[in-house]
Amino acid sequence: MAPSWGGSYFLLLCMLLGFSTIAYGGNFNTDFDLLFGDDRVKISDGGQSMSLAMDKYSGSGVATKDQFLFGRFDMKIKLVGGNSAGTVTAFYLSSTGDHHDEVDLEFLGNLTGDPYMLSTNVFANGVGGREVQYYLWFDPTADYHTYSIDWSPARIILWVDDTPIRVINNKEIIGVPFPTKQPMRLYTTLWNGDAWATRWGQVKIDLSQAPFIARFKNYNGTACVPKKGIADCKGFGASMKRGLDNENKKKLKQVNSKWVVYHYCRDLRRYAHGLPFECRRDNIAHSDNNQ
Repeated sequence: MAPSWGGSYFLLLCMLLGFSTIAYGGNFNTDFDLLFGDDRVKISDGGQSMSLAMDKYSGSGVATKDQFLFGRFDMKIKLVGGNSAGTVTAFYLSSTGDHHDEVDLEFLGNLTGDPYMLSTNVFANGVGGREVQYYLWFDPTADYHTYSIDWSPARIILWVDDTPIRVINNKEIIGVPFPTKQPMRLYTTLWNGDAWATRWGQVKIDLSQAPFIARFKNYNGTACVPKKGIADCKGFGASMKRGLDNENKKKLKQVNSKWVVYHYCRDLRRYAHGLPFECRRDNIAHSDNNQ
């Protein structure tokens, strides 16, 4: 599958800059390993499509064979339809260990007719708690939509179709951890999260509706694979440092004004003794809305 960052020109640029391996992912058969769920994972269309199922015994999931340090990852996803309360469909990057890094897109199911919630979060060196949650402006169960993680040393941009929904800038300059040092794998999973996923766990999963099925296709990853060490990927994604153009800044502003249902920086009950450092007024110049 063709890369999303400018094709052969981008590949040539990366070669000139000395990156050891550039991964152009696009096949569920060759690019992913089974994580859990056995035959609940079904791959079709020559590796271009995949479904994950969950029943009363288990969910399912896959993870990329390679680990990456910076890149863009796109996936078309059609979420579980009907009564999906308690289900979590996840598309995320993660390293391992107690001090892991992670970039999350988690789709929290709901009762029939009620909207899905998209929950996003970022961990760096084991520190998370930066949740921002959204309602989507369409029915994500009716058709496929493209969800993207765009990760560079300067920032992470999360996309829904052609709309940026969140920008997480690298704020290490003010002491806020940011994922720049740990290679991460890409995961897609479907699992039972009814302890918390729907209405803070008040609505439980109805296993009589099983199997629950989420569908995926047209995976594309353009990323650096650090074969010898993280120095292999130094400078990768430099073209992303410019951030969003004016049109996409307007789209981001519209999403933030209409579709955000929870933002950790506004949670005065959770942070009664003081907001996180990056949320404080003195650091407004470093906020996620400055690209």
